[in-house]
Amino acid sequence: MGRAFQNRKESMAKTADAKTKVYSKYGREIYVCAKSGGPDPHSNLALRGLLDRAKKDQVPAHVIDKALDKAAGAGGEDFSPARYEGFGPGNVMLIIECLTDNANRTIGDVRGCFTKAKSKIGTPGSVSHLFDHCAIFAFAGEDEEAVLEALMAADVDVTDIECEDGQITVFAPHTEYAKARTALVDAFGELDFEADDIQFLPQTTTPVEGDDVAALEKLLAMLHDLDDVQNIYHSAELPEDNA
Repeated sequence: MGRAFQNRKESMAKTADAKTKVYSKYGREIYVCAKSGGPDPHSNLALRGLLDRAKKDQVPAHVIDKALDKAAGAGGEDFSPARYEGFGPGNVMLIIECLTDNANRTIGDVRGCFTKAKSKIGTPGSVSHLFDHCAIFAFAGEDEEAVLEALMAADVDVTDIECEDGQITVFAPHTEYAKARTALVDAFGELDFEADDIQFLPQTTTPVEGDDVAALEKLLAMLHDLDDVQNIYHSAELPEDNA
C-alpha cells in the first residue's frame, strides 16, 4: 500500500494570492471540523490533527484563531461536505472533496472544470469503490513491531504498517482514526506526525503519458483554484519529472 501512498496535502504556494487560497481552505475546514466536533482539540482529535497540519503548512495563527472563534460562536456559515467523482485525461480516476454553502454552484464549477478538460464527471460511487478510505499516520521511528503491539492492545483494526528510511507509516480504516491516534499518543507520547489525516488511496494506479500529462495537470490546477474544493485524490502515476 505504501507505494501508492502520497501525502496529498497542498504544498505551500509561492505567490501571496495562492497562499491566501491555501489559508482560506484551511480556515473553512477548521471551522467545519470545530463546529461539528467542538472547538477543543483535546476532545476533538480530528481537529487536533487538522491544526497540526495547518501549523506545518505555516498557516498564520490569526487564520486558525478566527476559524475557531467563529465555530465557538452562535450561528455562522452553513457549510456542507460534498464529494464528486470522475474520470480525467488518460482515464485517471478522481475524487474531489468540497465544503460548500451552495451545492448547485459547486457542482456547476466542478463540472465546468471536467468539461474544459474534455473529461467526464461520474455518479456517486463510480470510482470511490476503487479507492481505500484510510486513516494514515506517519512519524519518525523504526520499531514497527512495537507500534503494531500498541495498536493491537488498543483493539485498533490495523490495515498495514510500513517502516522505510526511519519513518513508520500506519494505515487503518477511516473509522479507526480517533482510536488509532489515541493509541499512538498514549504509547509513544506526543508524536511529530508527518501525516495525520484521512485520505482516499487508489487500489491501483493509472500510468499517464504524453499529452495526457499536461491535460491532467491543467484539470487539477483548475479544480484546486475553486474555493470550495478542499482535497483532490487521483489514481495517476505520473512520469518522474512530473510526480
